Amino acid sequence: MYWGEYKNKLRKPEEAVEVIKSGDWVDYGFCHSMPVALDRALAARKEELNNIKVRGGLALRPLEILGADPERRVFTYSSWHFGGYERKVHDAGGCNYIPMIYRNKPLFYRNNLEVDVAMISVAPMDRHGYFNFSVINSANMAILEKAKTVIVEINKRFPKAMGGQEECVHISQVDYIVEGENPDLVELTPAIPGEIDLKIARMIVEEIESGCTLQLGIGSLPNLVGNLIAQSDLKDLGMHTEMLVDAYLSLNKAGKLTNRCKKIDRGKGTWTFCAGSKELYDWVDNNPGLASYPVNYTNDPCRIAQIDKMYSINNCVEIDLFGQISSESSGTRQISGTGGQLDFLTGGYLSNGGKSFICFTSTFTDKVTGRLKSRVLPRLSSGEIVSDPRTQVHYLATEWGMVNLAGRSTWERAEMIISIAHPDFRDSLIKEAEKMNIWRYSNKQ
Repeated sequence: MYWGEYKNKLRKPEEAVEVIKSGDWVDYGFCHSMPVALDRALAARKEELNNIKVRGGLALRPLEILGADPERRVFTYSSWHFGGYERKVHDAGGCNYIPMIYRNKPLFYRNNLEVDVAMISVAPMDRHGYFNFSVINSANMAILEKAKTVIVEINKRFPKAMGGQEECVHISQVDYIVEGENPDLVELTPAIPGEIDLKIARMIVEEIESGCTLQLGIGSLPNLVGNLIAQSDLKDLGMHTEMLVDAYLSLNKAGKLTNRCKKIDRGKGTWTFCAGSKELYDWVDNNPGLASYPVNYTNDPCRIAQIDKMYSINNCVEIDLFGQISSESSGTRQISGTGGQLDFLTGGYLSNGGKSFICFTSTFTDKVTGRLKSRVLPRLSSGEIVSDPRTQVHYLATEWGMVNLAGRSTWERAEMIISIAHPDFRDSLIKEAEKMNIWRYSNKQ
């Protein structure tokens, strides 16, 4: 009964983007939701337009609007979260970052932001008139509700994700439909772990208990932890996460991901966006054991706290002796984004029997100088972004051990953090701690 309406709203990409006028705010959605054909059609209008502001995030493909306008004379692009592509564009002065705690993203749209035109990729319409958001729920519905004009770009290769909430949009809420180019979903392959990564991951796995619920953050270390759990004797594990990654598929294959012990969404693996392998995307398709929710649901610390034995596992870039964590920048250089790390760090600690882990290698090799540098610093450098305040930090783990900072004084924190720093840097860290008056005379030298 909806196919007549579908045909009336169907447009070629070039026709659909004619609705965009100079000065508009245009929204591309997030990650896999970002349009392909519509992006190309908008880029082709460069000479006709001026002052077009575009929001997106975690772009997995180069954006045509940025390639067509590297000097940003027409298109000003801003991202909610940098991936590798956006990081390079930002380093070249080609885009900006939008600060956020991920759970607030839908609220930002509904309460504060202007959206003239929203253009997002969706799965084909079903017989009930719904377009499924597929592997990206996030804040899509909030964006479309706020938009003056809604354009959807169909990708026939998108799997259908079961909800949850707000996992689809009805044709009655759509202004124009574009049948896109149907590209394959971009696959993400985690970095190959080294011996140091394995040592850290094994340490964290020893803290995991059967019946707990897991959140695994973006990055190779959290993914490695999940894969090691799949090989362990643990059982009856649950999933409540923002990012659905391949480690959860490994847990499912091993028969360990049952979600039977969860107090909320019992029997369901809860998530808001997915990025990984083709096999992972196939697992999402019409799977009633997985529930797609908007990010203000999955990342709400109060909801996370309702799950007993909620364990969150994330990584970071650097930490200082006060316990302040930067997971998104190096100095003033934006690397990624705050994302949902603080959401799960808080919710995991509030959970009955829960634990929140931040894991990182104690050193890295500077690509410019070739020198070994410590990720543990006396103080975060000027302009470096604090992703997690010292007041919220729970467990820290490096290859040199694990410490729990909850409730600890400044001198206790300094001693604990230095104890898991690389030995080559400990003496200099102690000297800096003494200068900052956070080193007790009786501490071990």
